[in-house]
Amino acid sequence: MSPAAAVKVIGAYDSPFSHRAEAALRLKGVPYELVLEDLRNKSDLLLTHNPIHKKVPVLLHGDRAVCESLLIVEYVDEAFDGPALLPADPHDRAMARFWARFIEDKCSKPFWLAMWTDGEAQKGYMKEIKESFALLEAQLEGKKFFGGDTIGLVDLAACGFARWLGVCEEITGVSLVTEEELPRLKRWAVEYAADEKVGACLPDRALLLEHFSAKKEMFAAMAKSMLPK
Repeated sequence: MSPAAAVKVIGAYDSPFSHRAEAALRLKGVPYELVLEDLRNKSDLLLTHNPIHKKVPVLLHGDRAVCESLLIVEYVDEAFDGPALLPADPHDRAMARFWARFIEDKCSKPFWLAMWTDGEAQKGYMKEIKESFALLEAQLEGKKFFGGDTIGLVDLAACGFARWLGVCEEITGVSLVTEEELPRLKRWAVEYAADEKVGACLPDRALLLEHFSAKKEMFAAMAKSMLPK
Protein backbone atom coordinates (compact mmCIF):
# COMPACT_ATOMS: atom_id res chain seq x y z
CA MET A 1 0.00 0.00 0.00
CA SER A 2 1.43 3.36 -0.99
CA PRO A 3 1.78 5.80 1.95
CA ALA A 4 0.24 8.39 -0.37
CA ALA A 5 -3.10 6.53 -0.48
CA ALA A 6 -6.00 8.44 1.09
CA VAL A 7 -6.23 8.19 4.88
CA LYS A 8 -9.45 8.47 6.88
CA VAL A 9 -10.29 7.97 10.54
CA ILE A 10 -13.79 6.84 11.48
CA GLY A 11 -14.05 8.30 14.95
CA ALA A 12 -16.11 10.00 17.62
CA TYR A 13 -15.56 13.49 19.01
CA ASP A 14 -15.61 12.45 22.66
CA SER A 15 -13.56 9.25 22.37
CA PRO A 16 -10.01 9.01 23.74
CA PHE A 17 -9.58 5.93 21.57
CA SER A 18 -10.32 7.97 18.45
CA HIS A 19 -7.90 10.60 19.71
CA ARG A 20 -5.12 8.00 19.78
CA ALA A 21 -5.52 7.38 16.06
CA GLU A 22 -5.70 11.06 15.15
CA ALA A 23 -2.78 11.99 17.37
CA ALA A 24 -0.59 9.25 15.86
CA LEU A 25 -1.29 10.58 12.36
CA ARG A 26 -0.60 14.18 13.40
CA LEU A 27 2.67 13.22 15.09
CA LYS A 28 3.77 11.47 11.88
CA GLY A 29 2.63 14.42 9.75
CA VAL A 30 0.07 12.38 7.80
CA PRO A 31 -2.92 14.27 6.32
CA TYR A 32 -6.22 12.54 7.00
CA GLU A 33 -9.97 13.02 6.89
CA LEU A 34 -11.97 12.58 10.10
CA VAL A 35 -15.33 10.88 9.57
CA LEU A 36 -17.42 11.42 12.71
CA GLU A 37 -19.61 8.49 13.63
CA ASP A 38 -23.00 8.53 15.37
CA LEU A 39 -22.57 5.57 17.70
CA ARG A 40 -26.31 5.47 18.40
CA ASN A 41 -26.98 4.92 14.71
CA LYS A 42 -23.91 3.21 13.33
CA SER A 43 -23.14 3.79 9.68
CA ASP A 44 -22.66 1.20 6.99
CA LEU A 45 -19.12 2.52 6.64
CA LEU A 46 -18.28 1.58 10.24
CA LEU A 47 -20.11 -1.75 10.16
CA THR A 48 -18.43 -2.72 6.89
CA HIS A 49 -14.92 -1.97 8.09
CA ASN A 50 -15.26 -3.13 11.71
CA PRO A 51 -17.92 -5.86 11.60
CA ILE A 52 -16.50 -7.70 14.64
CA HIS A 53 -16.52 -5.03 17.36
CA LYS A 54 -18.51 -2.29 15.57
CA LYS A 55 -16.51 0.36 17.43
CA VAL A 56 -14.43 3.42 16.64
CA PRO A 57 -11.77 4.19 15.71
CA VAL A 58 -11.15 2.59 12.35
CA LEU A 59 -8.26 3.72 10.18
CA LEU A 60 -8.87 3.55 6.43
CA HIS A 61 -5.67 3.62 4.36
CA GLY A 62 -6.71 3.31 0.75
CA ASP A 63 -8.68 0.07 0.56
CA ARG A 64 -7.30 -1.28 3.84
CA ALA A 65 -8.92 -0.99 7.26
CA VAL A 66 -7.20 -1.22 10.64
CA CYS A 67 -9.24 -1.49 13.85
CA GLU A 68 -8.39 -1.10 17.56
CA SER A 69 -6.65 2.12 18.60
CA LEU A 70 -3.30 0.76 19.81
CA LEU A 71 -2.96 -1.40 16.69
CA ILE A 72 -3.70 1.69 14.62
CA VAL A 73 -0.89 3.58 16.37
CA GLU A 74 1.57 0.81 15.55
CA TYR A 75 0.35 0.59 11.96
CA VAL A 76 0.73 4.34 11.50
CA ASP A 77 4.25 4.18 12.94
CA GLU A 78 5.29 1.46 10.49
CA ALA A 79 3.38 2.60 7.39
CA PHE A 80 4.39 6.26 7.30
CA ASP A 81 7.58 8.28 7.49
CA GLY A 82 8.06 10.74 10.32
CA PRO A 83 9.08 10.75 13.99
CA ALA A 84 9.05 7.28 15.53
CA LEU A 85 6.21 6.47 17.93
CA LEU A 86 7.88 3.32 19.25
CA PRO A 87 11.53 2.96 20.28
CA ALA A 88 14.03 1.41 17.85
CA ASP A 89 15.67 -0.77 20.53
CA PRO A 90 13.87 -4.15 20.74
CA HIS A 91 13.78 -4.18 24.55
CA ASP A 92 12.55 -0.60 24.80
CA ARG A 93 9.97 -1.38 22.12
CA ALA A 94 8.74 -4.40 24.06
CA MET A 95 8.51 -2.35 27.25
CA ALA A 96 6.52 0.37 25.48
CA ARG A 97 4.06 -2.28 24.33
CA PHE A 98 3.94 -3.72 27.85
CA TRP A 99 2.99 -0.40 29.44
CA ALA A 100 0.50 0.42 26.70
CA ARG A 101 -1.22 -2.91 27.39
CA PHE A 102 -1.00 -2.25 31.13
CA ILE A 103 -2.96 0.97 30.65
CA GLU A 104 -5.49 -0.78 28.42
CA ASP A 105 -5.93 -3.88 30.59
CA LYS A 106 -5.34 -2.62 34.15
CA CYS A 107 -6.34 1.06 34.13
CA SER A 108 -9.25 1.68 31.77
CA LYS A 109 -11.98 -0.29 33.58
CA PRO A 110 -11.09 0.61 37.20
CA PHE A 111 -10.69 4.27 36.19
CA TRP A 112 -14.19 4.31 34.72
CA LEU A 113 -15.76 2.43 37.63
CA ALA A 114 -14.00 4.59 40.23
CA MET A 115 -15.52 7.62 38.53
CA TRP A 116 -19.09 6.49 38.00
CA THR A 117 -19.95 4.04 40.81
CA ASP A 118 -20.46 4.68 44.53
CA GLY A 119 -20.27 2.98 47.90
CA GLU A 120 -17.96 0.06 48.65
CA ALA A 121 -17.56 -0.83 44.97
CA GLN A 122 -16.21 2.64 44.26
CA LYS A 123 -13.76 2.46 47.18
CA GLY A 124 -12.34 -0.79 45.81
CA TYR A 125 -11.89 0.57 42.29
CA MET A 126 -10.37 3.80 43.58
CA LYS A 127 -7.77 1.77 45.48
CA GLU A 128 -7.07 -0.32 42.38
CA ILE A 129 -6.67 2.62 39.98
CA LYS A 130 -4.53 4.61 42.41
CA GLU A 131 -2.18 1.65 42.74
CA SER A 132 -1.91 1.48 38.95
CA PHE A 133 -1.40 5.24 38.71
CA ALA A 134 1.46 4.93 41.21
CA LEU A 135 3.17 2.45 38.88
CA LEU A 136 2.73 4.85 35.95
CA GLU A 137 4.06 7.68 38.12
CA ALA A 138 7.26 5.71 38.65
CA GLN A 139 7.70 5.31 34.89
CA LEU A 140 7.84 9.10 34.50
CA GLU A 141 10.79 9.63 36.83
CA GLY A 142 13.28 11.94 35.12
CA LYS A 143 11.21 12.02 31.91
CA LYS A 144 8.89 14.52 30.25
CA PHE A 145 6.87 11.79 28.54
CA PHE A 146 6.73 8.05 29.08
CA GLY A 147 9.15 7.46 26.21
CA GLY A 148 11.47 10.35 27.05
CA ASP A 149 11.43 13.77 25.43
CA THR A 150 8.80 13.04 22.78
CA ILE A 151 5.30 11.61 22.74
CA GLY A 152 5.09 7.93 21.86
CA LEU A 153 2.93 4.82 22.12
CA VAL A 154 2.55 4.83 25.92
CA ASP A 155 1.59 8.50 26.01
CA LEU A 156 -1.07 7.88 23.37
CA ALA A 157 -2.33 4.88 25.35
CA ALA A 158 -2.61 7.13 28.43
CA CYS A 159 -4.26 10.06 26.62
CA GLY A 160 -7.53 9.61 28.53
CA PHE A 161 -5.73 10.76 31.66
CA ALA A 162 -4.68 14.01 29.98
CA ARG A 163 -8.12 15.46 29.16
CA TRP A 164 -10.95 13.05 29.97
CA LEU A 165 -9.88 12.32 33.56
CA GLY A 166 -10.04 15.96 34.65
CA VAL A 167 -13.45 16.40 33.04
CA CYS A 168 -14.81 13.31 34.81
CA GLU A 169 -13.31 14.48 38.12
CA GLU A 170 -15.10 17.82 37.79
CA ILE A 171 -18.45 16.21 36.98
CA THR A 172 -18.36 13.51 39.66
CA GLY A 173 -16.39 15.24 42.40
CA VAL A 174 -14.06 12.22 42.54
CA SER A 175 -10.35 13.08 42.79
CA LEU A 176 -7.90 10.49 41.43
CA VAL A 177 -4.79 12.43 40.38
CA THR A 178 -3.53 15.19 42.68
CA GLU A 179 -0.36 17.27 42.69
CA GLU A 180 0.45 15.95 46.16
CA GLU A 181 0.07 12.22 45.39
CA LEU A 182 1.01 12.00 41.71
CA PRO A 183 2.99 15.11 40.71
CA ARG A 184 4.70 13.54 37.69
CA LEU A 185 1.45 12.19 36.23
CA LYS A 186 -0.22 15.55 36.87
CA ARG A 187 2.63 17.38 35.10
CA TRP A 188 2.62 14.85 32.25
CA ALA A 189 -1.08 15.52 31.60
CA VAL A 190 -0.38 19.25 31.26
CA GLU A 191 2.61 18.64 28.95
CA TYR A 192 0.64 16.23 26.79
CA ALA A 193 -2.32 18.58 26.31
CA ALA A 194 0.06 21.47 25.60
CA ASP A 195 1.75 19.68 22.70
CA GLU A 196 0.80 21.48 19.51
CA LYS A 197 0.18 18.38 17.41
CA VAL A 198 -1.82 16.23 19.83
CA GLY A 199 -3.52 19.28 21.31
CA ALA A 200 -4.97 20.07 17.88
CA CYS A 201 -7.11 16.91 18.01
CA LEU A 202 -8.03 16.92 21.70
CA PRO A 203 -11.70 17.79 22.23
CA ASP A 204 -12.33 21.25 23.62
CA ARG A 205 -12.48 20.90 27.40
CA ALA A 206 -15.58 23.06 27.88
CA LEU A 207 -17.49 21.20 25.16
CA LEU A 208 -16.39 17.83 26.53
CA LEU A 209 -17.50 18.87 30.01
CA GLU A 210 -20.92 19.87 28.68
CA HIS A 211 -21.18 16.68 26.62
CA PHE A 212 -20.23 14.36 29.50
CA SER A 213 -22.41 16.23 32.01
CA ALA A 214 -25.41 15.52 29.81
CA LYS A 215 -24.52 11.83 29.85
CA LYS A 216 -23.87 11.55 33.57
CA GLU A 217 -26.84 9.30 34.32
CA MET A 218 -26.08 7.10 31.33
CA PHE A 219 -22.46 6.69 32.42
CA ALA A 220 -23.54 5.77 35.96
CA ALA A 221 -25.94 3.15 34.60
CA MET A 222 -23.26 1.81 32.27
CA ALA A 223 -20.79 1.53 35.15
CA LYS A 224 -23.36 -0.26 37.30
CA SER A 225 -23.91 -2.80 34.54
CA MET A 226 -20.15 -3.52 34.51
CA LEU A 227 -20.02 -4.48 38.20
CA PRO A 228 -19.72 -8.17 39.13
CA LYS A 229 -23.10 -9.76 39.72
